[in-house]
Amino acid sequence: MQFFKMTTAISIEDVRREVKILKALSGHKHLVKFYDACEDANNVYIVMELCEGGELLDRILSRGGRYEEEDAKVIVVQILSVAAFCHLQGVVHRDLKPENFLFTTRSEDADMKLIDFGLSDFIRPDERLNDIVGSAYYVAPEVLHRSYSLEADMWSIGVITYILLCGSRPFWARTESGIFRAVLRADPNFEDLPWPSVSQEAKDFARRLLNKDYRKRMTAVQALTHPWLRNENQPLPLDILVFKLVKSYLHATPFKRAALKALSKALTEDELVYLRAQFRLLEPNKDGRICLDNFKRALESNGTDAMKESRVPEILKAMETLSYRSMDFEEFCAAAISTYQLEALEGWEQVASNAFEHFERESNRVISVEELSRELNIHPSAQLNLRDWIRNTDGKLSLLGYTKFLHGVTLRSSHTRHR
Repeated sequence: MQFFKMTTAISIEDVRREVKILKALSGHKHLVKFYDACEDANNVYIVMELCEGGELLDRILSRGGRYEEEDAKVIVVQILSVAAFCHLQGVVHRDLKPENFLFTTRSEDADMKLIDFGLSDFIRPDERLNDIVGSAYYVAPEVLHRSYSLEADMWSIGVITYILLCGSRPFWARTESGIFRAVLRADPNFEDLPWPSVSQEAKDFARRLLNKDYRKRMTAVQALTHPWLRNENQPLPLDILVFKLVKSYLHATPFKRAALKALSKALTEDELVYLRAQFRLLEPNKDGRICLDNFKRALESNGTDAMKESRVPEILKAMETLSYRSMDFEEFCAAAISTYQLEALEGWEQVASNAFEHFERESNRVISVEELSRELNIHPSAQLNLRDWIRNTDGKLSLLGYTKFLHGVTLRSSHTRHR
């Protein structure tokens, strides 16, 4: 049992929020079981499952500071599994670190449980949080920039993975401000011992979580399909990112949807593994298509009671155009891919080149700078840069224009963009 002394109104609110989150997140095998909570005039008491196996941090230290790859995989899969569950229910943990994973028993193969939701919060799919919380060594760059979402947890999992594989932290300094500087500016070292003996897949996995651009990081579910961890016998959870991407696709222009369809035809087998698994979880109808009902049923069967009440109606409302139409697997692939994540792949140039060939054959049409600026929702004063995207010979997008168009113009690259 944990008890918290109430000293300020803020701490009362924090502990009550933790209790609310623990109640909402019931039922995952790698999440500490919550039994009850009560309070008196001075304290709040939280009754939880007893985990007698100690912290993950102690196990790492007892193994000389690092894990062998096969043993590290077992740990990382458990962490990703519980993170995917929290994220689907709309909870960002914000303090994922080895001290917050406890083993149920002292046995070597004991299950781990995630604890301590004191810094956690509920978050909507398009919401950004801005308070700086968490532990310095595990904090994501975007947290320090005060604009972050679920991807911040994935950075922390990247840091844990790095520690498991090599026994040292990817970002280190003597002071907290020094650590923050390293997180913002330094690149993790994958050259020194023992990294040369670590598999390429493991290094790629850690790199793709420790990408400073949060949009390029894998989600917890995508990480479970990464070649380093992939296991055909392990059922995959539903990924909340799919709902966010499909919503964006449904609201995109026909030209943008055509560009994404061309991109989906150039996907590698690694990306298709994830997309096929997500499509299966949506349980396509007999005709092999999905509509709004499929998304609704998937959310309801994978969500907790708390999520069904609070989040499902909001998520489905943003996708309501699917009430009047359906999607086959090919269109689902176009809708559920992230250009940013693909750009992080080593083979991105080849994927983009193959996609452009499809786009040239099927959808590349004459487009003016004015129409392109409307497509990208940018102010006419920013149109000059777009001229390089269109070929002089036939007025269609060039390969450069196609890849830039897929990427889109961000607020960072155009201060004149309309809100």
